Amino acid sequence: MSILLKSVLIGIVAGLVDILPMILKKMDNKSIASAFLQYFFVSIVIVNINLPGVVWWLQGGLISFALVLPIAIVISSVDRKAIPIILSMSVILGSLIGLASHLWN
Repeated sequence: MSILLKSVLIGIVAGLVDILPMILKKMDNKSIASAFLQYFFVSIVIVNINLPGVVWWLQGGLISFALVLPIAIVISSVDRKAIPIILSMSVILGSLIGLASHLWN
């Protein structure tokens, strides 16, 4: 199986994990689509990047956190309570994506 296909599959799973609570809360469809696409593409980046000098288990969380910061800044003007949730989910899901990638290789 190619690395791209693995990253796409991991991205689909990560995206679904992130949007499930959003669906249950009946959030806006655009917000749900945005969150899914965020983790879909973050997974592709995490699986296909190697940060020199950073241990494998830390890479996913760092990359995911860095890539969600612009979104968090925009959302902070609308809903400040959501920021800790968004940032913590980015670190947790990013770390799990990195772990899945490491174990799958």
